Amino acid sequence: MLEIDQTEFRLWARYVYDISGISLEPAKSYLIESRLGPLLKENACRTFSDLYRKSKMDSTQTIEKRIIDQITTNETFFFRDNAPFDMLKYKILPDIVDWKTQKAFSSNPVAIRIWSAGCSTGQEVYSIAIALKEILVDLNKYNVTVLGTDISGMAIARASQGMYTRFEMDRGLTPERMEQYFIRKDEAWKIKDEIQAMATFKKMNLMQPFTWMGKFDVIFCRNVGIYFTIEDRKKLFRHIKDVLAADGRLIIGSTESLTGIAPQFESKRYLRSVFYQLKK
Repeated sequence: MLEIDQTEFRLWARYVYDISGISLEPAKSYLIESRLGPLLKENACRTFSDLYRKSKMDSTQTIEKRIIDQITTNETFFFRDNAPFDMLKYKILPDIVDWKTQKAFSSNPVAIRIWSAGCSTGQEVYSIAIALKEILVDLNKYNVTVLGTDISGMAIARASQGMYTRFEMDRGLTPERMEQYFIRKDEAWKIKDEIQAMATFKKMNLMQPFTWMGKFDVIFCRNVGIYFTIEDRKKLFRHIKDVLAADGRLIIGSTESLTGIAPQFESKRYLRSVFYQLKK
C-alpha cells in the first residue's frame, strides 16, 4: 500500500473537507492510503498527488464522486443499538400520533415524516419503516414518509434497491423479521414492497442548506456529527432545528451529546435512551 506524506495529506485533508465536510486529523492518514489507494490504479495515477490533480481537473466530477464514496464510512446495520427503535415505537410515535390525532380537523390520514440523515446503504431507514409497520399496523390510516439522505451516491443507489446480502441481514435482523419483511432473491434478500414504498432516498451534503426539505416529526442523525469539526456540528444542528417540527423529536448517537453544541435543544430520557426536543 502506497504511503502518503504529510504534504500530500494536508492537501487531501483540505480537499476531503471541501467536498464532504468530513474533518480528517493527521492520525487518520491511513484512511487516505487504504480507501483511496485503489483509485490510483483505477485512474492510472502513480501518487496521491497525481490523483488529486486528476480529480481537480475532471470537469465531470466522476473521480470526486468516487472519492466521496470511498472516504465516507458506511458502517451500518439493521436496528443498530436497538434502544432508539424501541423508543421510537413505544414512546415517540404514540406521542406524535396522539398529538396529531387530537388536532386533526379532517378524516385524512395522519401525516408522519421521518428523516434519516447519513443513512448509508439504507438499513436505518428500513429499520424505521419496519418499526412503523409494527406499531401502526394499518398503514392506510397514515401518510408515512421516511427520507434517507447520504453524501455517497453509491450508498444511496444501494439503499434504493433495498437488496442485502446474508451477512448484512444477519447483522441486526431476527429470523422472524427476515421472513416477514424480506423476499429471497437468489443469494440476496430484498425488502418487501410495502416497506420499501415508505422510503425515499436522496443524495445530499449536510454542510449545505436544507430548509427546502420542509418539517419532520422525527429526525435520526446518529453518529454523523462525529465526523465534523465543532463549528460544523453547530452549523449542522442549527440547520436541523429549522426543519424539525415544533413538537418533533431528534435522535443522535448513544455516545454523542449536544451539550455546548446546540443550546436550542433539550434532552429527554426514556428508559435507556435519550431524545431531544426544541426548547419552548
